[in-house]
Amino acid sequence: MRPESLAFLKRLLDTPGPSAFEAAPARVWRDEARTIADTVDVDITGNSWAALGGGAPRIMLAGHMDEIGVMVSHVDDEGFLSFEPIGGWDSQVFVGQRIVLMGRDGAVDGVVGKKAIHIMDKDEREKISRIEDLWIDIGAASRAEALGRIRIGDPGVLASKVLEFPNGRLVSRSIDNRIGSFVVLEALRTLAAAERPAAAVTAVATSREEISANGGGARSLTTHLEPAVAIVVDVTHATDYPGIEKRRHGDYRLGGGPVLSRGASVNSALFDLLAATAEQEGIQFAIEAAGRDTHTDAEAIFNAHRGVATALVSVPNRYMHSPNEMVALSDLEQTAALLAAACRRITATTDFVPR
Repeated sequence: MRPESLAFLKRLLDTPGPSAFEAAPARVWRDEARTIADTVDVDITGNSWAALGGGAPRIMLAGHMDEIGVMVSHVDDEGFLSFEPIGGWDSQVFVGQRIVLMGRDGAVDGVVGKKAIHIMDKDEREKISRIEDLWIDIGAASRAEALGRIRIGDPGVLASKVLEFPNGRLVSRSIDNRIGSFVVLEALRTLAAAERPAAAVTAVATSREEISANGGGARSLTTHLEPAVAIVVDVTHATDYPGIEKRRHGDYRLGGGPVLSRGASVNSALFDLLAATAEQEGIQFAIEAAGRDTHTDAEAIFNAHRGVATALVSVPNRYMHSPNEMVALSDLEQTAALLAAACRRITATTDFVPR
């Protein structure tokens, strides 16, 4: 990976931005996009996009910008904070973690508190920790002091920084799915550098996917941009670690290349084009069955306005929804290369109607 791209990726991952509060990482994304695209913009929902001019059709490459997080819900008389999850958490992950809250005057450090095991009764030790049994301690001595630094509704994330591991692995929180927004912009970088496609291509970093019961930001942005074709980039569960039953969960490995979904929300002709492009370009890939839904922005996009030919390309990700998610840099590069090559193959005459 280009050193400059890796440095950009690290900035993107390290910048806190849970669902509905993605503005800071979105600014980092747009700053980089301005070095690549013909036009860059942002909408009222917090979606950002970067476009290359061209003809038909309009292609949208989409990765969501938000991450899971927490929100302050109550402050007690002693200054301890109750909190709610933003997005889907395993409550056990919170125990013993450090927190960075996005306070009124900047970052506020905190720790997740829990009764020490030494003073628990036997039955308490065997219980799963629930979020309502935990709290955040920011070192305040009173409610008034705490409220001088934070407000109810302030968001936060678990405190962790990007780590580079051997064998080209990257570890961080927010990999789900800030790497999707990174990949689509890297694909746009490739398209802008040489041999621009005939189609008009727009890379987008959508908002609110982790809380997207109503389609998140992806639905409104798709309605605004009206693409004919959309390729969503997200993460999928890597199954290359102990205890995973591949017969049930599939076989997806770090370093195994992108994963192409088939089934729900996926246009069959676009899937075939992506698979054929990967084979032609020598890009290793796997296929994931999605019989009901994909749990990604694809659901919000494929049936927007008059319907969009939509595909889902995923990056294998270990330890999803934790502060230490792990991906292989080679998978990011291969996914971006696949997107760029596919965009060059799509023309105004490409037929995506199932026949």
